[in-house]
Amino acid sequence: MMRILTFDLEDWFHLLDHSSTKGEDQWNKYPSRFVPAVDLILHLLDHHSIKATFFCLGWIGKKYPEVIRKIVSLGHEIGSHSDLHQLVFEQSPSEFGKDLDSAVKSLEDSIGKKVTSFRAPGFSITEKTPWAFEYLISAGIETDSSIFPAKRAHGGFKKFPANTPCLVTMNGMSIREFPISTKKIMGQPLVFSGGGYFRIFPYRWIKNWTHQSEYIMTYFHPRDFDPDQPMLRDLSAYRKFKSYYGLKYSYSKLNKWLQDFAFTDLSGAIKTINWNTVPRINLDT
Repeated sequence: MMRILTFDLEDWFHLLDHSSTKGEDQWNKYPSRFVPAVDLILHLLDHHSIKATFFCLGWIGKKYPEVIRKIVSLGHEIGSHSDLHQLVFEQSPSEFGKDLDSAVKSLEDSIGKKVTSFRAPGFSITEKTPWAFEYLISAGIETDSSIFPAKRAHGGFKKFPANTPCLVTMNGMSIREFPISTKKIMGQPLVFSGGGYFRIFPYRWIKNWTHQSEYIMTYFHPRDFDPDQPMLRDLSAYRKFKSYYGLKYSYSKLNKWLQDFAFTDLSGAIKTINWNTVPRINLDT
C-alpha cells in the first residue's frame, strides 16, 4: 500500500481558467488567507505525526518565505508548483521554461535546498505538451506529479498508459512520474483523493475506495479547508459548486482519513520503489 500526502500551496483566489483570477494584477485585489490556512494544515499534520510534500508557487515563496521555511523546519518537503500558476498548455515551451526556472530559483533561495519535484497547475501537462518533461529534467526536476490520467476540465492526459508510479522517458532522458491515482467505477477512471473530489464524496465511500487501492496520490489546497473564504461573485453555478461545496466538513474529513490510514511524503514513497521494475512511458517527440 502506498498513500502519498501532498498539498499545492496557493491562496484562495488562485482559481484557474477564470478571467478575474488570471494573474498578479488580479490577485493583488484580493485579501490573502494563506498563512492561517497553512497553519491549520501544519497543526493537523503535527497532530498525526505525518510528513507531507508541499508543491509551492514561486509567487507564494517570494511573498511568504517565512512560511515556506517553517514548513521545511517541521520536516516537510517543498516542491515547485510553477511560478505564476498558469496552465502549461496555454504557454509556449519558452514561457513554461522561464516560469519554471523562476519558480525553482525563488524557492531554493527561500529554503536553501535544491528543489527536485514539480506539479503543474491544474495537472495541465497533456498529450499536447510532452515537451514539458524535457524542460523539467533540464531544470533539475527528478520527480513529477502532473499527470491526471483521466478526462479533466483543464485537459488531463486521458490516454496516459499508467496510473501508478512510472518512469517517463524523453529523448534519452527520464523522470519519475507519480500520476494522480484513479479508481475504476463502472469501467471509468474516477478520482477521489483531492480537491473538490474529496470534498464532494461521502467519507464512507472514500474510506472504502482507499481500502481497495494499492496506490493513492493526494492533492489538497489550503482553500479546501477554509469554509469562511469569500465567494467570487462572477463564477458560474458549476464553478461555485466545484470550488465551494463541502468546505464546512473537509477538515474533519481529512482528519478522519489521516487517522484511519497511514500516509507518507513523496520522498518517503520514492525510497520504497524499485525503479528498475516500474513501467517506462516513452514520450519522445
